[in-house]
Amino acid sequence: MGKFFVTGIGTGIGKTYVSSVLTEALKADYWKPVQCGTSEGTDTEKIRELISNSESVLHKEGYCFKEPVSPHIASASENVKIKMDGMVLPHIKKHLIIEGAGGLMVPLNDDAFAIDLAKEFEAEVILVCRNYLGCINHSLLSIDYLLRNEFSVKGIILNGNFDKAVRSAIINYSELPVLAEFPEINIISKETVYNQSRLVNISLFADEEE
Repeated sequence: MGKFFVTGIGTGIGKTYVSSVLTEALKADYWKPVQCGTSEGTDTEKIRELISNSESVLHKEGYCFKEPVSPHIASASENVKIKMDGMVLPHIKKHLIIEGAGGLMVPLNDDAFAIDLAKEFEAEVILVCRNYLGCINHSLLSIDYLLRNEFSVKGIILNGNFDKAVRSAIINYSELPVLAEFPEINIISKETVYNQSRLVNISLFADEEE
């Protein structure tokens, strides 16, 4: 089954929301290797509140830190060093959604970035893009980094209402598949996550099930 690493073009892009929709759409398992900001709750708890299916298994985080800051800062504040081999990939029998921390280049330690977990776990990258001033630049830089460094990229997800010209600038640059386009919503709930899950192009994941 497929392993998909969900990352974004920045922080506050909607990775957890998108991860909940993908988990629901694929009835996949979910895992957050590095969680910061546990003082404000965890993304695993949010996912549990948002999905409706009973098949998904939500796995225990690899590392958890209290402060809602970059992993290398949060871990240092607790005198812990994040080690790539310190996280054990969960045993799965279905698709696994792996949610990253922040954007691609958020440091985990002195040697590794958040996106490096995708290669560590041999997972395909799903890049979440959100519409805001500067998103074209951030999206194309992220895509360029992924392709130049030979990451396996499953595709992109457009989260929010995109102007046609902005959308074209992003998707035409790399010709990566668009896995889903989610309209802007005001309230995130089980109902909206379920409804949005029907917008995911499941056929693009069919090769993972062969």
